[in-house]
Amino acid sequence: MLQANDEPDAGKVWATRQFAMRGAGKSSLYRHEVRHAAIEALVEAVERIVTRDEPRQRRGSVSPAVKGRARPLMTQDIRAIDWAADSTEKVVRKIRAGEGHPGVIDSIGDGNFHLFGAHPEGVPRGQAGEIIARRTGALCRATVDGAVWITHLKRQDTAAERHFKLPAADALALAGIDPGAPEVPIAPSLPANDTYREIAYTESGGVGYLRFEFYNGAMSTDQCMRLRETYTHARAQRHTKVIVLLGGEDYFSNGIHLNVIEAAQDPAAESWRNLGAIDDLVRDIVQTDSHLTISALGGDAGAGGVPFALAADYVVAREDAVLNPYYQHMGGLYGSEYWTYLLPRRVGPATTARITAAPFRPVGTRKAIRMGLIDAAFGADLHEFRGRTVQLAERLAHDGLYQPRLRDKRRRRTLDEREKPLQAYRDEELARCHACFFGPDRTYHEARGRFVYKLGA
Repeated sequence: MLQANDEPDAGKVWATRQFAMRGAGKSSLYRHEVRHAAIEALVEAVERIVTRDEPRQRRGSVSPAVKGRARPLMTQDIRAIDWAADSTEKVVRKIRAGEGHPGVIDSIGDGNFHLFGAHPEGVPRGQAGEIIARRTGALCRATVDGAVWITHLKRQDTAAERHFKLPAADALALAGIDPGAPEVPIAPSLPANDTYREIAYTESGGVGYLRFEFYNGAMSTDQCMRLRETYTHARAQRHTKVIVLLGGEDYFSNGIHLNVIEAAQDPAAESWRNLGAIDDLVRDIVQTDSHLTISALGGDAGAGGVPFALAADYVVAREDAVLNPYYQHMGGLYGSEYWTYLLPRRVGPATTARITAAPFRPVGTRKAIRMGLIDAAFGADLHEFRGRTVQLAERLAHDGLYQPRLRDKRRRRTLDEREKPLQAYRDEELARCHACFFGPDRTYHEARGRFVYKLGA
């Protein structure tokens, strides 16, 4: 924590923290380790200021363990991948070092693209640099000793054109480039730790765990449909008692996929399809009467991702997670995902009106618990959070109260349905959204374009 002065990042040091580096992208480190360290350092700095303690000097009094020093700007020629020489590990490290922004510029076909979302592939094959496979929008590119999956691309901007980040295969298609590689699917329940997949389903101790690692938490129509298909499979397993929705490491969900919508030939129609697909998924979770369900937010949730999480019977989050159940910044989008049922069921009508109206700031887990938005928060990091989530799920499955809980869940859902059918909430929400998508007011479409192209307000 630095004191501001005339030279950027050169002021006196009020507090420092260090952390071990995970094998993850830069943006993921910021959302977990850096966020946690920054909060601790901020608290220490405030305490030092309050007690009139002196800041540490940049040199001399700073702990010798602090390794920070001035570095030159990292340019794209430093980041560049040499496909004929770089190992899989080196390619992955380069792309992860530019994750979020700016990415690594590379040539594919006759276009230049920023590369994002690197995952190593354990089976070496193909000529280095060659695109050898596709999977759910990602591309697999051979290296000298293996291969790497690249999930997202952003075409390089020119003086005349701006571009935005898309699933890799979609970005190539929009640029008129055919990678000429086969689709290589993988079943969510197939054991495989050395390859890339967005959705995975495992079982242990009477509990089904459904992980969905969607880039930046955005859920396209296709992703919603595939996730719903896997959830249907999990729901059909009668030897399990609890289903845990794990989301991804960085995000649980941020609702519909605005970038994919923007790239569609008819963005209004794609908005409608995407919202319908996520609604179908949320409805299935709400109507599950064969299992208890848990939403486990290891990462943040925003917009439609919040009511999606609230569809489960229990909602828990990692201590540092942030929730933002707000749609209005997207051109007054009303939103769906049955939020007019799920939010009041959790926090009551008055709080629902407050947190869905402008202006509203994201909430941390402590406030979310006080509001009733979530049930509990625990775990200083993902490892601890996932471990305690497993303990919770297995306790719900085996503590002897499973059947009474399930009966109570069915009874409450029956009473809610009698008071107002679930379909009625959906119809009312979608009527408002239809006007946003297809009506004469273009505010939603303009706001989406500004968001996707990073143009600001």
